[in-house]
Amino acid sequence: MIKKGIILAGGMGTRMSPLTKAVNKQLLPIYDKPLIFYPLSILMLAKIKDILIIVNKGQLNQYKKLIPDGKKLGIQITYMEQDKPRGLPDAFILGQNFIKKDKVAMILGDNFFYGQSLSVMLKNCTKITKGAKIVLHKVAKPENFGVAKIRNKKILSIKEKPKKFVSDLAITGLYFFDNKVVKYSKELKPSNRNELEITDLLKKYKKNNNLYAEYIGRGGAWLDTGSIEDFYKTSNFVSAIESQQGFKIACLEEISLNNRWIKKKDILKSIKFYGNCEYSKYLEKIIS
Repeated sequence: MIKKGIILAGGMGTRMSPLTKAVNKQLLPIYDKPLIFYPLSILMLAKIKDILIIVNKGQLNQYKKLIPDGKKLGIQITYMEQDKPRGLPDAFILGQNFIKKDKVAMILGDNFFYGQSLSVMLKNCTKITKGAKIVLHKVAKPENFGVAKIRNKKILSIKEKPKKFVSDLAITGLYFFDNKVVKYSKELKPSNRNELEITDLLKKYKKNNNLYAEYIGRGGAWLDTGSIEDFYKTSNFVSAIESQQGFKIACLEEISLNNRWIKKKDILKSIKFYGNCEYSKYLEKIIS
């Protein structure tokens, strides 16, 4: 079972400037919660309790004000600063002392996932014993994404933004790796962008016949909040779901309670921390 996870919350967020000149993108709001709550909730739904969050240099204190160490959630959160973006696989090189000899999951800090079948899918992903699993989602415009061609959940090929149709299954920002990921990442050479590319890392696993896929089922959602427009779309999506159905997406305390990592009395500390707000009122509701 995978018991460790990494959230890559670095990056410059240049497409959202000037908002990101003062605040890290993952701390900006998606409706009623900071963006970082959403990828963190996915790792927690996967029953991963030991989490490394990689942030931009100079922004560590902003995160620690929001989520100091994870104790209120019954989890362990470690932070690490990245001086500059060097590509997604750099997270495994930076985090090698965190990973040690374990398997690890990674989720991009600006990715949003939703769906009733997520917990089952995540459980299947964390069961890997060797190789890697990537999470795919069907998209209407595959030419805008990295896509994978598969057979029986095994990856046959990967293509970045294909001009001709290859597959309509886009590669999302959620990955699960065995411990070879550190070694493979160190072997990569920078691309023309002078970054280590996640596609090159995945191809190493494919070359060894150890790259597999899981899907977000029909009715599920994957949204990339890479631009201001994407932020508003995702916020509207969350608002519509929460307003209609009366529950909150990515309520971290509720997930911890359901996972039996904390007790109802522990949520009182979070209510005091957040103060008089709608999020606290929801927490009061779930423990009443």
